[in-house]
Amino acid sequence: MSSAYPEITLVRHGETEWSLSGRHTGRSDIPLTENGEAAARRLGPRLEGLTVAEVWSSPSERARNTCRLAGFGERMVIKDDLAEWDYGAYEGVTTKQILANRPGWQLFRDGCPDGESAADVGTRAERIIAAIRAANAPILIFSSSHFLRVLAARWVGLPAEGGAHFVLDTTSISVLGYEHDLSEPVIRRWNG
Repeated sequence: MSSAYPEITLVRHGETEWSLSGRHTGRSDIPLTENGEAAARRLGPRLEGLTVAEVWSSPSERARNTCRLAGFGERMVIKDDLAEWDYGAYEGVTTKQILANRPGWQLFRDGCPDGESAADVGTRAERIIAAIRAANAPILIFSSSHFLRVLAARWVGLPAEGGAHFVLDTTSISVLGYEHDLSEPVIRRWNG
């Protein structure tokens, strides 16, 4: 189903050793695994025919390499605000390990010591949304799971914490857009 209004295509980066093991990967520059690289190459055919005005990427190596391997590297513009959540003291730690020391912890509700809260990530997402709306054109974005989940929540007017209700697999493709007019932002497709 196509739309007369600009669509924003979101791509989560390919698999890394840390995404595979469930370790929180915020600002650490972990490379794609061989499987992650192969999946990123398969994005090219999945995105074939997509017409976009701009291609934006997180500064992380995993997002940039996914963009390159999908065939969009020559058009890539790095946007620092697309960086993954800063997990602070929880960088490289699994949720299971965190819960052993902090029972009941939830990332989107509690944030991370010495890192970002959901509201902090939401502020960065709002700046990206403002840039998207200013461009008023189709854009392809490569980034990481938790940031993209917050971006989707803020796109449809939910608080940043609402990103907890969206899940993204590695090398998934999602689409943000509009329904009847530019005042009705919607999620057109998710986690495909």
